[in-house]
Amino acid sequence: MSRELLLLVDALAREKNVEKDIVFGALELALASATKKRFDEEVDVRVSIDRDTGDYDTFRRWEVVTEEDFYDPAYQMVLDQALAHDSEAEMGDFIEEELEPVEFGRIGAQAAKQVILQRVRDAEREQILTDFLDRGDKIVIGQVKRMERGDAIIESGRIEARLPRDQMIPRESLRPGDRVRAFLWKVDRLARGQQVILSRTSPEFIRALFAMEVPEIEQGHLEIKGASRDPGMRAKIAVLAHDRRIDPIGTCVGVRGSRVQAVTQELGGERVDIVLWSEDPAQFVIGALSPATVQSIVVDEDQHVMEVVVDEAELAQAIGRSGQNVRLASDLTGWQINIMTPEESEKRSEEEVAKLRALFTSKLDVDEDVANILIEEGFSGLEEVAYVPLAEMQEIEAFDNETVELLRTRARNALLTEAIAHEEMVEGAGDLMSIEGVDADLVAKLAAADISEREGLAELAVDELVEIAGIEEDRARDIIMKARAHWFE
Repeated sequence: MSRELLLLVDALAREKNVEKDIVFGALELALASATKKRFDEEVDVRVSIDRDTGDYDTFRRWEVVTEEDFYDPAYQMVLDQALAHDSEAEMGDFIEEELEPVEFGRIGAQAAKQVILQRVRDAEREQILTDFLDRGDKIVIGQVKRMERGDAIIESGRIEARLPRDQMIPRESLRPGDRVRAFLWKVDRLARGQQVILSRTSPEFIRALFAMEVPEIEQGHLEIKGASRDPGMRAKIAVLAHDRRIDPIGTCVGVRGSRVQAVTQELGGERVDIVLWSEDPAQFVIGALSPATVQSIVVDEDQHVMEVVVDEAELAQAIGRSGQNVRLASDLTGWQINIMTPEESEKRSEEEVAKLRALFTSKLDVDEDVANILIEEGFSGLEEVAYVPLAEMQEIEAFDNETVELLRTRARNALLTEAIAHEEMVEGAGDLMSIEGVDADLVAKLAAADISEREGLAELAVDELVEIAGIEEDRARDIIMKARAHWFE
């Protein structure tokens, strides 16, 4: 039987043009599968074939695990049991028990052949995918082979790729035989069908299209720093020239708009705004909001927000249809952008000054005149009054040294009082602090909204928590679901 097995391996290796070791591995799997059928339960079986003699041994295996990880005695064994079999056993080792091997003839060469064929097909598929990826193409050009439940199956050389319906440009209709260009979005090696997934809506697609149309990008003279899209409608790209002799916008537009028109046609008429990238975030946002003209801009680095003021006549243009322009500008720059008119800005400023004036008069126990002086000198909170360098406050002509010291002392006392109150609040909110994702800062904001218990947090809607805490929607949703967990236990 051993001689027959070696002859079979040699014949199959020649027939399928694969290494003998692949055939041996397939036979070991086939023998192990046949052995498992002797048992009523699922077991782990290993078969080892001697490559020289054709003899093979069969073993049943158990993995050595901790008591905490132990869940299936058919596959696992705790360390105490393992040590009884092997005094040198350690976590992660396998304890093996030799079994009577099955007769190779009972399996049949055909079953082994099927296993080998599958292994060969898998190897060929992996090689085709590897060769395809090694080319480094960002854009896949192919033909629609067929449609599956709204998705398009694209044939490109020896590769079949999938273009999901939600990655197609809205309102575009693809049919078998159509030529398609799409961005290589991701690769799913575990997928049983098409492993290459394409996209025509990704911002990276428009970047790759411009790289194809603009040679200066490939040459390194020009760089696309960012892109944002409303697929099929409008897009924005930010460009930077590494060569001062190059006009980045004009280069991307091309002679008589030829380059940008080629991209627009590929994207189903999608309008593309090309803006200059800038290291200065405010300047970058101003460019990203074009064609609207910005009157003034206020940057809040802590909240990563920019308050942008535009003339009433340009308000609609700055915001765009359904907020499209400001949304794309925000995506492109990474900043939250709030658009307002000069009147709205002035009203907002007055409200902030009034709020700050009330803070200074109540916490520092001063009159409105002193509070107004602090505001005019640029102080925006108690921390600045308490800890700004002494010399800076002494430069304020309206204050003598005694007043300066008094204001600093009162500010520090007020901050200390707030810190103590905050600490007590956190200590008294153990129920809330036990929820994953809830920190002391969030507890303080919830307390200000009269929410001090888990149940109160659980009853909030996502938008309510976002408004109270000023956190992202995804984080708010996650916290609320964790607060509600006990409802489903």
